[in-house]
Amino acid sequence: MNKSKRKGSDAEVKLLAWLKDHGHRARRNPPAGKYDVGDLAVEMPYYLPNGSRASAEVVIEVKNWEDQTAAINQGLAELDVEMVNAGTSHGVLVVKRRGKGDPGEWLAIRRVENDPEIGS
Repeated sequence: MNKSKRKGSDAEVKLLAWLKDHGHRARRNPPAGKYDVGDLAVEMPYYLPNGSRASAEVVIEVKNWEDQTAAINQGLAELDVEMVNAGTSHGVLVVKRRGKGDPGEWLAIRRVENDPEIGS
């Protein structure tokens, strides 16, 4: 495995452990080329406007790049395809911040339209 893939894989494993440690049902997806469904998937609860509780499977794309602007641009483009492949309208890009080993301090980025609480 090359250095870049190892960095990405390490970030995915670390985020998966963090999610599970915080009580989330999450799993790591195997790479699937053009049929990729994201690096991770997590079942996330949310509340509907009427106050009832629901949940949605959220696709997570993880980036651990030096150039964080490029990571955001490339990651969002990949996330769009992965959400279609996974059959969900909910996805989030997680970008590891430089010098921050705790996934709780990383960036979670999603389009407003893909946010289960305020979008679709």
